[in-house]
Amino acid sequence: MIGVTSVDGPAGPHPHPHPQQQHPEPDPQQPPVAPGEWQPGAYPVAEPDRLTRFVMRVYDRSPRWAVPLAALGCVGLGVAYALLSDPTRAAPDAAPSCLLKLTTGLDCPGCGGTRALWYVLHGDVPAAARHHFLFVFALPFLTYLFVAWAGKQAFGWRLPEPQISSKLIGGFLALWLVFSVARNLPWAPFTSLYV
Repeated sequence: MIGVTSVDGPAGPHPHPHPQQQHPEPDPQQPPVAPGEWQPGAYPVAEPDRLTRFVMRVYDRSPRWAVPLAALGCVGLGVAYALLSDPTRAAPDAAPSCLLKLTTGLDCPGCGGTRALWYVLHGDVPAAARHHFLFVFALPFLTYLFVAWAGKQAFGWRLPEPQISSKLIGGFLALWLVFSVARNLPWAPFTSLYV
């Protein structure tokens, strides 16, 4: 009786083996297989597409301060939007609006973040914390992490970088989930978190 395996078909010699089923044993005398070539027991590495190659060429040729400057530009656009739009005076359903709040009336995990940023930029930290406490709590840490990363990338600064474990990130996300549920509870003192 011929044994059958789930991958290669019947065990034993094949008169005409399929080319994809030929798995030669690696020869220790042979040089290692180049990236992108077929390797026994491994998936072939996909060649990058034209857009990826273009982005990688631009990244390789860019000065080291370009990426932190681009990130700072994105942060600057968010700050400019918060300052120019004055979200504290906008109607709750003014565009752009949170779809969850617009359709259900519930505050999403990020609701109040833009208003909190506006209040922080105007020096009113208690009002900012009223609109999104966790954003105000996380802002100094996020700012320091950004400055440490950007300084290292652009200028080679060696600021102390805090070690952020996956447990810490998981704990923060769990706290954010609890905050997101608590701010939607319909009784005091949770109603004070509703924005």
